Amino acid sequence: MSEQRSNDGYHRLMRRVNRFPQGAPESELLLRIFSILCSEREAVLMSLLPLRPFSATKAARIWNLPTRDARALLEKLASRSLLLDIERDGRRIYFLPPPMAGFFEFSLMRLRPDLDQKELARLYFQYINVEDAFIRDLFAGGETSLGRVLVNEEAIPDEQACQVLDYERASEVIKSASDIAVGLCYCRHKMAQLDRACAAPLDICMTLNLAAQSLLRRGVARRVESAEGLDLLQKARDLNLVQCADNVQKRVNFVCNCCRCCCEGLIAARRLAIPNAMYSTNFVQATQADRCSGCGRCAAVCPVGAVTVNPEGGRSQTDTDFCLGCGVCVRNCPTGALRLEPRAKRILTPVNTAHRLVLMAIERGKLQNLIFDNQAYLSHRAMAAILGAILKLPPVQRLMAAEQLKSRYLERLLAKVEVDRFSGYD
Repeated sequence: MSEQRSNDGYHRLMRRVNRFPQGAPESELLLRIFSILCSEREAVLMSLLPLRPFSATKAARIWNLPTRDARALLEKLASRSLLLDIERDGRRIYFLPPPMAGFFEFSLMRLRPDLDQKELARLYFQYINVEDAFIRDLFAGGETSLGRVLVNEEAIPDEQACQVLDYERASEVIKSASDIAVGLCYCRHKMAQLDRACAAPLDICMTLNLAAQSLLRRGVARRVESAEGLDLLQKARDLNLVQCADNVQKRVNFVCNCCRCCCEGLIAARRLAIPNAMYSTNFVQATQADRCSGCGRCAAVCPVGAVTVNPEGGRSQTDTDFCLGCGVCVRNCPTGALRLEPRAKRILTPVNTAHRLVLMAIERGKLQNLIFDNQAYLSHRAMAAILGAILKLPPVQRLMAAEQLKSRYLERLLAKVEVDRFSGYD
C-alpha cells in the first residue's frame, strides 16, 4: 500500500519538483499543498515535464496525446500559473517554475475563488515558517542564493555612489525592465489570511521582464509603467521596506518590497541565523560612536535584528555577519551616526538565470538534472545516475569534479538552460 501511495500523482510531482536546484523537501504538508493546487491527474502530467522550456508539441510527445489536446491542457495549467509561458519568435513555450520563486507565490498573488486560499496559506505557514527544512534548504543550501538585497540608494554616501553598479540599484532594474507587473504580495497576503499581516501595502511588489509577461497575460497581476514602478519603490523606502530582487545581473524577474514581519526570507535570516552571504549587498553599516545618541531607532527598523543598542555604553552596535547593507537604518538615524561602507570582499552576482541555476545545481548536487533533462530515456537515466554519484563523492573529490564540470559544461549549459533564450524546445 505504501509503495502504491508513493507512486500517486502528488508523490510523483514532489519528486519532479525536487529535481530543481532549489527543491521542496518531502512532507505530508507539501502533498496537501499540491492537492489544493491541482488534481492528481494534473500532478501526474506535470511530473513528466522536463526542467527546460518546452513546446506543446514536445509535451504532446511526452504525454502521448494529440498536440491540440496537450496545448489545451498546458493552457489550463498556465491560466492558474502552475506553468509559465513565453512568446518567442511567434511561438509559445512553457516551463514548470520551481515552488519559490514560483508557483507557491503565484497562487496567492491574486484573489482566487477557485482555491481555498485560507487553507493554502495555513499549509504554507506550517511548511515554510514552522517546519524549517524547506526554508533552510532554500536560503542556506549553498553559496549561491535565490535572491539578493538591493541597497537603499538614498543611503549611499556621494563618494561611494560610483561603486554601485546598475544591477545593484532598484531604480535601474525597474527602468530597464521590458515589462512590469504588480500583484498581491505573496508573503503579506499569506499572513493576512492568517490574521498575522502588518500594515504594509499588499500591492507594492513587482514582477519584471519575462515572468511579468506571463503573469500579465494570465491576469495574475496588473501592468504598470516604469514611472509608477519608481513611485512604488519610493513609497516602499519611506515605509522602511527592504528591496529584495532576483539574484542575477541581467533580466531580473522580481523586485519585492519586504517587511521584517511577513517576508519569509527576512524571517528565516533571523530565526535560522543565516549570515550575510545569503541576503546582502556589497555594503555594511558602520557606526560613528561619538555621534550616536543611543536612541535605538536603528535597532527598531533593522529587518534582521543585526543592529542592537549596547546596554552598557548606550550606543548602537552592528553584527556585520548578519547586516544586509540595505541602508534602512542609515536613513532613520537622526544624528547621522550611521553610514554604509563597502564590504571587505565584494559579493558576486550571477550573470543571468542560467548562470545562477547551474551554480545552485552544482552546490546542491543536482547538476545532472540540468544536463540530462529528459529522464524518459534509459541511457539518460543511467548517465544521470553516474553524474549524480560523482557529485556525491567526498568533499575534496567532489570539489575537483565540480570544477571540471564548471569549466567543461557551464558555457553550453548557459545556452541550454536559460529560459528566455532557449531555442531547442521541439
